Amino acid sequence: MGKNLQTGKRLRPVDLAREHGLSTQAVRNYEEAGILPAAGRTPHGYRTYTPLHAAALRAFLALAPGHGHQKATSIMRAVNQGAVDAAFRLIDESHAQLLDDRRTLQAVENALRDLEPTTAPEPGDMFIGLLAEALGIRPATLRTWERAGLVRPRRDPLTGYRVYGEADVRDARLAHQLRRGGYLLEQIAPLIAQVRTAGGLEPLEAALCDWRARLSARGRAMLTGAAELDAYLRERAGAEPRPGG
Repeated sequence: MGKNLQTGKRLRPVDLAREHGLSTQAVRNYEEAGILPAAGRTPHGYRTYTPLHAAALRAFLALAPGHGHQKATSIMRAVNQGAVDAAFRLIDESHAQLLDDRRTLQAVENALRDLEPTTAPEPGDMFIGLLAEALGIRPATLRTWERAGLVRPRRDPLTGYRVYGEADVRDARLAHQLRRGGYLLEQIAPLIAQVRTAGGLEPLEAALCDWRARLSARGRAMLTGAAELDAYLRERAGAEPRPGG
């Protein structure tokens, strides 16, 4: 394979680097990482590349936005080692993760849409019994949710009782809705974290729009990466020595 990689037009590291605005050191680093096939060498020891190396670099740079740098590196290594099925399996894992992320987003959107509107503003502070009664659950359930990180009530400094502020009530209501939808506590915890990071339900709407846009961009990037990887695989197949050749 090594000999065939070096046939055709000879390219310098700077030729590959210039196309993508990279440094020549970055190209050398990609080769050392196994992202590019091994380069040929001139009699003076200088690296030489071919259009096949350029195709490998284009494939990697197209794969990285959708799969992440580490996964894209593993995909290219597998391809360059001849383990194409292993590369496809890595790609399948990324698609499965994207689908799972879409389901998570859908779960949050459904929970927010299905939250029953309150007829009056919630009290600023609620004790565990009052909140449990409002949700139609047992106080023990709220304590279980607390251990799972779904709610984080503070303690009254005088009595030691749990006190649920406005944000805690919000988290409890969202957790209750998700539990009614069949979600497990370990699935709910990261969703509640999203609400907290956004600063509440209303700001979360904008965060959800951004989240949805990022998932769509990732899916589109995966398509672009697949096209470039397919082009690279075709070029590799053309560089393979033919039987009896």
